[in-house]
Amino acid sequence: MCVTCGCSDDKEAKITNLEHEHHTHTLPDGTVITHTHHHEQPANIHAQVHNTTISLEQEILGKNNLLAAQNRGWFKGRNILALNLMSSPGAGKTTLLTRTINDLKDKLTISVIEGDQETTNDAEKIKSTGCKVVQINTGTGCHLDASMIERGLQQLNPPLDSVVMIENVGNLVCPALFDLGEQAKVVILSVTEGEDKPIKYPHMFRASQVMILTKIDLLPYLQFDVQRCVEYAKQVNPQMQIFQVSATTGVGLDEWYEFLFNFNL
Repeated sequence: MCVTCGCSDDKEAKITNLEHEHHTHTLPDGTVITHTHHHEQPANIHAQVHNTTISLEQEILGKNNLLAAQNRGWFKGRNILALNLMSSPGAGKTTLLTRTINDLKDKLTISVIEGDQETTNDAEKIKSTGCKVVQINTGTGCHLDASMIERGLQQLNPPLDSVVMIENVGNLVCPALFDLGEQAKVVILSVTEGEDKPIKYPHMFRASQVMILTKIDLLPYLQFDVQRCVEYAKQVNPQMQIFQVSATTGVGLDEWYEFLFNFNL
């Protein structure tokens, strides 16, 4: 179950949304709050409204974290670098991924777990590179979780001393909450989005070790302040590594590839 938006996933990753139900409450200080159970308010507001603690959230994330730790041990025992690629829809994850696989196929073995709500479209694009890929469809679910990755790895069976790229469902909220057992989270932001995304979705950027700013070949045609975007990202996460790339022209990809080769497992 996603504690952020209320979707619940079964063992087959077929996920259904809880029905929207609107409520209005008046807090002790006189503040009036209207909310739904589908998109929850922050935990402190929710606790005031219902006079409860978020024990369900802790239970769900606790179970997920145990499975994630098992996945992490599985990767470590096989010397596999696992990266969790996250972004909003259309940021260019799949394009960057296919370019990376094609450029490095003679130097690095890469396998992919592809997460989408529906279709195998992106998985087919990945497969066309000759890369091993497993598709996970989450239905109405907004993220992958550790149990899905565990099952995906059984089918994928990546080789020793390789890289597993996990392309998460397009969403800048829920995927940040769920540890999959990866060595690093990589958030991908395109210049076709707002430069203030890091401060609008701070948990995603705070949880990620790497930010890749994509589609920089389009900068001459857009009003996007790269410096401000980088400053916002560093404001949220001072330790974050940032790469500026174009998967179309290849600009900046060498630094991204160097990161992959030099990542310390």
